[in-house]
Amino acid sequence: MIGMLTGTCLMAGTGEAIIDVGGVGYLLQCGSRTLGNLSVGEVICLHVETHVRETAITLYGFHSEEERAWFVRLQSVQGVGPKAALAILDILTPGEILSAASLEDKAAFARAKGVGPKSASRIAIELSGKPPPAGRGFQPVFTAPSSNPDAAAVRAEGLSDMQLRHDAVSALENLGIGQSDALRVVASAYQGFPDDPPLDDLIRAALKELSA
Repeated sequence: MIGMLTGTCLMAGTGEAIIDVGGVGYLLQCGSRTLGNLSVGEVICLHVETHVRETAITLYGFHSEEERAWFVRLQSVQGVGPKAALAILDILTPGEILSAASLEDKAAFARAKGVGPKSASRIAIELSGKPPPAGRGFQPVFTAPSSNPDAAAVRAEGLSDMQLRHDAVSALENLGIGQSDALRVVASAYQGFPDDPPLDDLIRAALKELSA
C-alpha cells in the first residue's frame, strides 16, 4: 500500500496528476483544490489513499493528512463514494467540514457537486457530534518547496483552525462539557470570528454559546 509520494509533478490535469518518483510515473486522482496548487516541474509531497479493486488500483492524492483522513471519513457515510468525498473537499476545508458536521449544516455539504439533498442530510447527521478523524498520526519529514508563492498558505488553509478547534474542544471537555456539545458550541463560536482568534477568546465565545 502507498501512503505518501514525494517526487516531481509531470502533469496536473482535470481530476488527475502524474508524479515522477525515481523514474516511475504515478497517476493520482486529485480534487481541484489539490490540483490547483500543483505546478509542472515542482517537487511535491502528497499524502495518498490507496483503493484496491479487482479490476484496478487507484491512488488518491492530498496535500495534507487531514484532507486524506476526511476523505476516508466521508466515505464511511452510506452512499458517499470517492467522487463525492473529493467534491466536498473541493469546497470545504477540514475545519469547515468539522463545523458543518457539528452544526448539522446540510446546506454546506449540498453545495458540493454531485451531492444531493438526501446525501447532504445523511452526511450532516451521521458525522454530527463525532470528533475529527485521527488520521495516521504523523507529519511528513520532508516539506517540498513550491514555485507558487501562495501555495504554502493555501495548503495550510484549514489546518491551523483544526488545531485551534481541537484545543478549544479539549478545554471544554476538561470543564466537564460533553464532546458533542463542545464540538457544536466551538463550531458555532468560531463562525463569529473573521480570522483564527486566540484560543482563550474562542473558549470564552464557546462558553457564551453554551449558556445562551
